[in-house]
Amino acid sequence: MLAARVYGKEDLRIVDVPKPEIENPNEVIVKVKAVGICGSDNHLYHGENPFATLPRVMGHEFVGEIDEISDDVKEVKVGDHVVVEPIAYCGKCYACRHGMPNVCKNLVVSGVHIDGGMQEYVKLPLKQIHKIDSNVPWTTAVLSEPYTIAGNSTTRAEVGLGKTVLIQGGGTIGQLILRVAKAKGARVMVTDVLESKLEFAKHNGADEVVDVTKENLKDRVTEWTNGEMANVVIDAVGAPKTFEACLDLASVAGRIVPLGMSEEASNIPEKPIMQKQLTICGSRLQAYQFAPIIKSIESGLLDDDGVVNQQFNIKNAQDAFDLMNEHPEQARKIVLTFD
Repeated sequence: MLAARVYGKEDLRIVDVPKPEIENPNEVIVKVKAVGICGSDNHLYHGENPFATLPRVMGHEFVGEIDEISDDVKEVKVGDHVVVEPIAYCGKCYACRHGMPNVCKNLVVSGVHIDGGMQEYVKLPLKQIHKIDSNVPWTTAVLSEPYTIAGNSTTRAEVGLGKTVLIQGGGTIGQLILRVAKAKGARVMVTDVLESKLEFAKHNGADEVVDVTKENLKDRVTEWTNGEMANVVIDAVGAPKTFEACLDLASVAGRIVPLGMSEEASNIPEKPIMQKQLTICGSRLQAYQFAPIIKSIESGLLDDDGVVNQQFNIKNAQDAFDLMNEHPEQARKIVLTFD
């Protein structure tokens, strides 16, 4: 079977690998139908993902059809459409005991620590499998995992009815956070440097958009909130400067969620954190978000509606990464298919 495997920095190869076989109880084999390319996959491709080991078959945003099950599996059957939860955790460490398996001491992420979904078939434990209605198109179902990132970050931020939420960055994750925040009843402002992303944010229901190359963001937030500032600030850019700006942009008792994985230091003073009693919340992957997100997709509350705008066959994975890197303005969400 075919797989897209990274061997080193920008060394992506389409290779032939053995099809997996059922070996243990509670295992299933998924025939992959679609896999999304995430920014973290691109970091891995460039040798910049601090969590990954190589060589590695990438892909943690994937969906497919049950191809085979072990004899003891009763919850799913061959042919079921499923979404894959890409994390495995011990269930016993401090993080797991406190409801945060996404930061388990022994966390294993598909496509990062072990081979992921950019291959035709994947063997997985049953507990990482979630059924989804077969009427949901694969290119919508594949957004389930990135939507869980939005679900987790808005949960950590306590986004809710009537709150003001500032999202710095109108990329794919920023747009999905916008949709989830609106579904939770918040008022949302989105920033970016590209007009096309701001236009898409308007299409997605943003109450306000700000081109930070043309306008003063602090002034706009002050005006928008009548001086209160944003109750929640989510940094979906992940640059030191955008993280630093969060402290000025947040209201008293506000919550800040940085989503970047940059190892570059930020210059953060203590005073505004103390004075405003701010809460800075890390948010990695997701914890218990798949069930509500899948239900929201099945009901139509969350959908695709233009997020997936590029599709490539797995054989052309290199072309997909080239597009992502050379023309990022054209690559809102790239999906690899296996037809």
